[in-house]
Formats: sequence, C-alpha cells, structure tokens
Amino acid sequence: MVHCWCIVGCSNKAKGENGRSFFRIPKIIRNQGLETEELSKKRQAKWLTNISRSDFGEKSLLWARVCSDHFVSGRPAPLFPSDHPDWAPALKLGHNKIYVSAQSVPRHERAQERRAKKRRLEVAESLLQLCSQTPPETCALRTVDIIDSGITCQTDLTAIDMMEMEANIKALEEDNMRLREEVHKFKDKCLHSTLSQPELEHNNEKVNFYTGLANFSLLMSVFRHVIAQVPTSSKNVLDSFSEFLMTIIRLRLNVPLRDLAYRFNTSESTASRIFEKWIEILDVRLRHIVRWPNREDLRKTMPLTFQEAFGNKVAVIIDCFEVFVERPSSLAARAMTWSNYKHHNTVKFLVGIAPQGVITFVSDAWGGRSSDKHITENCSILKNILPGDVVLADRGFTIEDSVSLYCAELNIPAFTKGKTQLSPSEVRNSRKIAAVRIHVERVIGLVRRKYQVLQGTLPIHLLKTKDGQGSPTIDKIARVCCALTNISNSVVPFD
Repeated sequence: MVHCWCIVGCSNKAKGENGRSFFRIPKIIRNQGLETEELSKKRQAKWLTNISRSDFGEKSLLWARVCSDHFVSGRPAPLFPSDHPDWAPALKLGHNKIYVSAQSVPRHERAQERRAKKRRLEVAESLLQLCSQTPPETCALRTVDIIDSGITCQTDLTAIDMMEMEANIKALEEDNMRLREEVHKFKDKCLHSTLSQPELEHNNEKVNFYTGLANFSLLMSVFRHVIAQVPTSSKNVLDSFSEFLMTIIRLRLNVPLRDLAYRFNTSESTASRIFEKWIEILDVRLRHIVRWPNREDLRKTMPLTFQEAFGNKVAVIIDCFEVFVERPSSLAARAMTWSNYKHHNTVKFLVGIAPQGVITFVSDAWGGRSSDKHITENCSILKNILPGDVVLADRGFTIEDSVSLYCAELNIPAFTKGKTQLSPSEVRNSRKIAAVRIHVERVIGLVRRKYQVLQGTLPIHLLKTKDGQGSPTIDKIARVCCALTNISNSVVPFD
C-alpha cells in the first residue's frame, strides 16, 4: 500500500532523505485507563485539526504520514505532558491557522524546570515552617539539605534520635532480608521436599513409588551409569539428578508434563525438552540390559518348572502387548493403528523373555492392525534362535514354518477348531505350555504396572521419527521401561 504524505505542499517522499523521518497519526489508546484514552482522543483530534484536511476518512489514517520537518524538535513529543509544542505537528502545514516559534521547545523546557524548582522551594518552605515550631530546649539539631534547592533547614530531631532511627531502619532491612530468604527456602522445600536427592536417600518406599526401583542405591547406580553421556551447561534450569528423576517419574506415573513442570518449578516446554533428551540417553545407555543370553548360561540357570516340562531347551517365550495411542488425523495411519481386538488405535510390541523371567527382546512399535505372526517374522527375533531351541508362544503365533527354518521347535497350545474335543496328549501338552507360558504375561503385566506410561493413551507425536534420530520416542520408551524392569526382582521362581 502506498503511504500518503498528508501535509499540503510537503514534497518529502523518500524515507531517510536528509535525515528525515516519517510518523503515523497517533491512535486512540484504549487499554491504559480512562485518562489516557481521553487524552489520546484529544491528541488525535489536535493532529487532524492542525493538518486541516477535510478529505481524510477513517481508512486514510492508516496510511497517512507526517515528516519530521513539521515538528520543532524533529519528532513528536510523548503523550504526557500535553502542553509540549510538538504534541501535534505545527510547522509548515500549508496554512496560517497555527503559528509556533522555533524557540518554543527551549521555552517549554525552561518552564518545566521553573515549575520543578518551584515545587522544591515549596517543600523547603514547609520544612522551614515546621522547624519554626521546634521547642527552644531542643538544641542538638541536624541540618538537612534540600536537594537542588540551595536551601538548608533544621529538623526537630536530635542527633541521638536520628541515630536511633537509622539503627531501626537497618534492623528492619536485615529482618526483611532474612524473611525473604526464609520464604525462598520454604518455597524450595515445598517444591522439592519429596523429590530431592537428600529426601530420597533414606526413604526406599518413596524411591520405589516414584521410580519403580527397589532402593536408592540402585537408583544412583543407574544415574551414575547414564550421567557420563548427558550434556550439561550453566544454562540448565535443573540439576542433572532432577532432570533424571523427572524422566523416570514420567515413565513411572505417566503424569502430564504440566504436572512435572509444577513439581520441579519449571515450564512445560522445558519439561518436554528434558524428557526428550533423557529418554534418548537412557535408551542408548540401558539398551544392553535387554539382550539375548548365551545358550550355556541360559541352560545352567534353567528354572525347575521348565526342566520338568521341556528339559533345558526353552530359549524364549514370546507374546505381544498393545499400547493405546491418540487417534491419528491421517486416514492411512488411522487404519494401520486400529486394533480390532482392543477397539482402539494402538501400537503393538513383541516381547520375548527367558525362562528366568528376564526380558531378552523387545521389538519396535508396529501398528495395532499387524498380526502377531507378521511382527514375529519381521522383527528379527528369529535370528537369535539356534538349532535345537524351543520357542513357547500362544495360539495366535502360527509361525511353525518360520521357526523350523532355524531348526528349532515351536510349542503352542493345541487348537480346538474342527474338533469335538482335544485328545488326552493334547490336553496334557497344552496344560504344560500354559503353566510356563503364563510367565511372559506376568512379566508384561509387571512392566506395564511398574511404568504406567505404557498403560495410558500416548500422544501421536511420540510415534514420529525426528530428524537425526533412528527410531521414534515410543520405541525408546518401551526399551527403557523393559530395561528398568530387568534390574528389578524376577517374577519367575527359580525352584
């Protein structure tokens, strides 16, 4: 839009030419009180009166400009005081209705200075009048200089009284400072009393509630293992332990980020950044805890219940679990994550546990529409199977052909479809499998109870892969939760 230079006869067109500036017609200020609004209305009316343009409409005010040549000082004065010569343009207006001298601004400044001096003199006279009423017996008087007035007077306070007043003021200032410090300490205590490192050190119940770990020593072992890879700087709002604790609490209790921000006295965006940073580092540092065991170690520590049922050949028990997610906006993503079993949008993980109850494999997240067979055959778990191993699974894992390619054996409960009843051998075999396969469901239940983030409905942004990251946040969350569960007590009895 072309700007309109609204002074009649003004030919200054280029901004910055000869040091000129251009100014808008002031708007009416409506959000700073009634007095300011009334004064700004008068100022706008004064500008329009001085400009004296009858062809100006309401829209013209948006694009109208007045150059610095029309002000005595080269620019408009502030809204206060209203008697300043440059409160409205007054020079070279194209008419003779208004006359302002070039000396008006210096005269205005001198008048302002005289008024200020007069106010100081009135204060001095009032003090002199007060001094004239002083009793004659008060002889030790203190001289007080009236600032910028060149006048001195005496008060009716003795030097001793002044010293006492100064001592009282100093004492009050010290009390004020002490109370401020106590208030800050109280606030910090309220905010961090249950979540600080000293408070957790001697309270294992609190540690278990907030982190899911058995005791403070185990919590600090995990923290020391991770902290070496955490970048820190003086700009960090929280110390490293508080950031670590915030992340674990988010996994453990599935509290909203705003709740964490209130608990740790920070902003919600900062809490989100801290969680994203720490979940990445926890995934890198703890993923080795979820690993496939050596065959010899596996067989040496085989629980008695497995030995009685399958000897020492069981390598893994597999099952899937689903986590609710928000409904995606994309129709394709909505279809891929829809679970007919849960009647909700979900992501699905395949989990494998050793007979000892330790999680040895956790897959990446798959859409809830994916079948158990498809996930098992495409998530690389079968690459860990050795010839002669036994794999235990539920009926939905019809992967016998895939397992046979690795010269291993799949044991699943017998199907009843197309049969009037199972044979005695099938019943015995199904009971045997069910008695030990239940442990994988117990472990999955333990993970989800211990870290409730896997029980809630996760936001859709956790399923997206960010630039420079190999996997989405949801995969890292699942791996970290499984790793932290592995350092807890097993749910499978050894004997």
